[in-house]
Amino acid sequence: MIADTRTNAGVDNISSYRKLHVFKRPGERVLAVATAGNLSVTQTALAMVAEGVKLPDSTGPETLETAPTLFRAAQILGHAMATVRATINTPASPTADALNVNASMLLGGQIAGGKMGLYLIYGQGNFIECGADTPYLQIGELKYGKPILDRALHSDTPLSEAVKLGLISFDSTIRSNIAVGPPLDLIVIRRDNLSGMERRLEADDPYFRDLGRRWSEALAAAHQAMPAPNWLDLGAQTAPSRPISVVSN
Repeated sequence: MIADTRTNAGVDNISSYRKLHVFKRPGERVLAVATAGNLSVTQTALAMVAEGVKLPDSTGPETLETAPTLFRAAQILGHAMATVRATINTPASPTADALNVNASMLLGGQIAGGKMGLYLIYGQGNFIECGADTPYLQIGELKYGKPILDRALHSDTPLSEAVKLGLISFDSTIRSNIAVGPPLDLIVIRRDNLSGMERRLEADDPYFRDLGRRWSEALAAAHQAMPAPNWLDLGAQTAPSRPISVVSN
């Protein structure tokens, strides 16, 4: 799981907040939660979960440290998200009409005795699980990095390749979207390891910078190696270059 740290309330109000949160007891559980969207919603929901959330079918408050299964952990987070959004959206709330309360979370990891899993939790409290036919999940600003994952990431991709593809995807997003930026927080969890390796990549991280440079060079070499359209007027090859406009709906 990889998350950036940039948040913004307009181009003149940009700051950094950690969006990847790790909850672990080595040998017993390791859970990672990535957040996107309205920062106040996700932070409040995580604070509620830390204090304990009482679900309709529970006898007492539950947290991510006490959840017996990953599915239950997703229910706890979903309930907290829905509760926060409902509070903000009440007619009596002065911010109900003006505040964008869209938010989402990713929950991944493993609890001893259960399988690894990855869930996408929506602001309304419902969620979906990642499966063999869907080898990855994304939240937030995804359109610039998604094509890379769609083309190259598969359920049988080796873990080291998956990490590399995730970082390339982020590099492409950072280049095209001012709302996404370093440092990046990363956690790699191996099945049945129940610990997880965490790392923060700053903007000047040698590996990340080298990866971005190599990716740019590889793209340039790839498109230059492809044949030009054979239906173009050959005389146009000697004409001065002009901007290219691409329009899609």
